[in-house]
Amino acid sequence: MKTTPRLQVSGKASLGGIGLCHTAKRDRKSITLHVKLEVLRRFEEGEKLTQIARALGLATSTVASIRVNKDKIRANSQAATPVSATQLTRCRGVVMGHMERLLSLWIEEQKRQNLPISTLLIQDKARRLFVQLQHEQGNGTRAETFGASNGWFARFKARHNVLLTDEPSVADTQAAAHYPPVLRTILEEGCYSPRQVFNVDETGLFWKRLPERMLLALEGAAGPGLKASKDHLTLLLGGNAAGDFKLKPLLVYPSENPRALKGCSKASLPVVWRSNRNDWLTPSIFQEWFTSCFCPAVESYCASHGLPHRALLVLDGAPCHPAHLGGLSPHVRVEFLPKNTSALIQPMNQGIIATFKAYYLRRMLSQLVQETSGEDRPSVREFWRSYTVVTAVDNIARAWAELQPATMNSAWRKLWPECVPPGAPELETVPQLRRSIVALASHVGLGDAAEADVANLLQAHGETPPHGLPQDADDARAEACPEDQWSGDLQSWPNPSRMELRSEPGQQWH
Repeated sequence: MKTTPRLQVSGKASLGGIGLCHTAKRDRKSITLHVKLEVLRRFEEGEKLTQIARALGLATSTVASIRVNKDKIRANSQAATPVSATQLTRCRGVVMGHMERLLSLWIEEQKRQNLPISTLLIQDKARRLFVQLQHEQGNGTRAETFGASNGWFARFKARHNVLLTDEPSVADTQAAAHYPPVLRTILEEGCYSPRQVFNVDETGLFWKRLPERMLLALEGAAGPGLKASKDHLTLLLGGNAAGDFKLKPLLVYPSENPRALKGCSKASLPVVWRSNRNDWLTPSIFQEWFTSCFCPAVESYCASHGLPHRALLVLDGAPCHPAHLGGLSPHVRVEFLPKNTSALIQPMNQGIIATFKAYYLRRMLSQLVQETSGEDRPSVREFWRSYTVVTAVDNIARAWAELQPATMNSAWRKLWPECVPPGAPELETVPQLRRSIVALASHVGLGDAAEADVANLLQAHGETPPHGLPQDADDARAEACPEDQWSGDLQSWPNPSRMELRSEPGQQWH
């Protein structure tokens, strides 16, 4: 006959005073001083409690207890191992942690675009990021120094699982030169016209960032509301080789329902709105966009122009582009460019994305100046606070609409030269736009400083998102996909808030 274990009640027992008789005493795990110091180091670099616990195999309560007793642990470390204590003192807190996260994302973006990368390039980028973050944090961090030494680099690689062994030193020019004839054969076999051949690529955009010196010049004084913003999103941009059909931009934002969108219908936005906590384009988002947005848009376009319902989509080998896309539609063939050739021959990388970003920056600066110039107008601070992601979406759509069909078509010159009309000029839009942006900046008193500010900002628009990395490096590699005519009097520039969104003549946009 089974007997139920008797419970013994004790006034001094834990857990509400109830404990089981004959319970074996649990073994206590000894935590070394080295592990405790590692926990504190990770806290100072901005890692979350649960992440540290999972990484080191500790209970979350243990990690929390170490954080509470950090002063005692540091004192014990100094008394027992002065060297370790010196290393702990050298930790640079939030600035260093933020810098390393941005650097990791930058490395992933370099890998995605198959761009050259080396120890020296990473160390130089780390130093520049550290100085930039110091400047943004204020005077409190100016005394800290950082040299990006070889020792730091070795520790950084271990902390962030950085692997450089599989990186190409240069883009594959030989593969890029051999691919156009291969593509020509595919085009002839499928009887594809320039209107039926498409390319898309993703890029990051800092949608709320202005030159700091411009803000100071406009406002006349520094303020916490005028620091360079790091608001970031990812866009997927593309169109056909003829240049007359630009796809509706796909936008990936960290939040599905931000406060600025309250009361707005996402279906009515001039972009396809999707969300991801890191605002990165993932394979699942790309596949859903392909089946529910791209394929229907191509079908509608072909029907309206009397074309056979077939299309060719050319992609690079980014991790967010699923390899099985070609089997999802009987009407769309998907071809992938050879590895390490995207920067050399992919149409969207031949000035289209750079031109779009320059248009966006020019529109944003023009909007700021117009709406804050004159008496009884909002201050720059007030305008900047009112500049939400909804305003950015409108400017994104208008900047994308500004790209002319000839500009879109000329980007195919390296991949498919036969589709570009003979005598068509080379794409030189970005330098022209940069000069117009500098002229706009000079209009508000930046003068000679404007050119450097604008150049730095256009470069920053191409950098990687400043958000935290996924839980581990594998997640980062699986999810990270995050690849720049105004002239005349300022007052003649139309107010974007009163503009109708129109496509250029001869150009469609779905």
